Amino acid sequence: MDIFVDEATKNARYEKVCYLGEGQFANVFLARDLNRGDHLVAIKKVKAGPRWVLADGLNLSAIREVKALKELDHPNILTVLDVFSHDRCICLVFDFMASDLEALVHDFTVVLVPAHIKALSLQLLRGVEYLHANWVLHRDLKPNNLFLSPQGKVKIGDFGLARQFACSPTRPMTHQVATRWYRAPELFYGCTQYGVAIDLWAVGCIIAEFLLRAPLFPGDCDLTQLSKIYEITGTPDEDTWPDVRRLANYVHFEHRPGIPFSQIFTAAGSDLIQLLETLLSLNPDTRGVAKSALASPYFTNKPYPTPDDQLPQPKVNRTVAGLLRQHNHQRDLLNPLDPGQMKAAADLPVTSTRSSRLRRLADKEDPADVTAEVSVAKRLRF
Repeated sequence: MDIFVDEATKNARYEKVCYLGEGQFANVFLARDLNRGDHLVAIKKVKAGPRWVLADGLNLSAIREVKALKELDHPNILTVLDVFSHDRCICLVFDFMASDLEALVHDFTVVLVPAHIKALSLQLLRGVEYLHANWVLHRDLKPNNLFLSPQGKVKIGDFGLARQFACSPTRPMTHQVATRWYRAPELFYGCTQYGVAIDLWAVGCIIAEFLLRAPLFPGDCDLTQLSKIYEITGTPDEDTWPDVRRLANYVHFEHRPGIPFSQIFTAAGSDLIQLLETLLSLNPDTRGVAKSALASPYFTNKPYPTPDDQLPQPKVNRTVAGLLRQHNHQRDLLNPLDPGQMKAAADLPVTSTRSSRLRRLADKEDPADVTAEVSVAKRLRF
């Protein structure tokens, strides 16, 4: 189906249950797919249209997400079920995921044993390896972009900042990507020619969060973020990060020796410590690749990873039964995706924290890219 036509048919197919949450560029709704026996889906409604393309990157973000998801197929990647347009917006339809890894990690009623952490880390790296093998940088990996299915599958989602990196390896890319706590240090220094290392840094931060049950580097501004990184890793020099001083926005910090990872992750074995030291290397050239991370002895040593279907689920969750009860009072909605209904829906309790943080600045790297990607998207059929 062409994503820019057949609006009426799609609106009739999906019946809105309630409003789930919003980000800077999108609103998310829970809906029933009437063509699939009232199967629950999440509809991400992203603003799009010519007036947005060069104004603030909204269209480019939506088009990139559609394009990336259309071309990806892996058990650890969130699958887009349908795409259609409505009222100058692009609507992406996904299976409804009641949970994500942020909810799991911060639910302290759940005990994460080493085998759980290994299983979650393994699934995450498998998904990242698949992305990189298909020349896609995610550029916004973080726990609340990693969904958890009822079957225990980790699903990487939110590809609004994704970028293909093979077609023009020397073309500069924006450094304004990734959420601050998971952003690689070279991006703070204005690096515009980067690769898979920025995703691997984020993976290291996420695995560390599995262990600590709290973010490893929770900075409240860019300088504070770098300071928190260097408190643990130590400040860079020519040995640990050659040529760092040549980066455009380099800022000098007073020398700090750092803290051994073994003193921070006291429950981790030497194999996991070694993996984290590699993923969280200041020098992007020494972080390796996802394939080498998966070859770490950590994943083959005991304890073995917990089977997916035995992984714990967070107790604090989006309660589907509660959402459906609310929906029983709103069955007479004329248009399940009508933006005029948003105000009433916004008064309902929001059980998700997944969309509470605003997405980082959207890409504006090259206007020619925008034109080309919109042109490609208009030819996509689903």
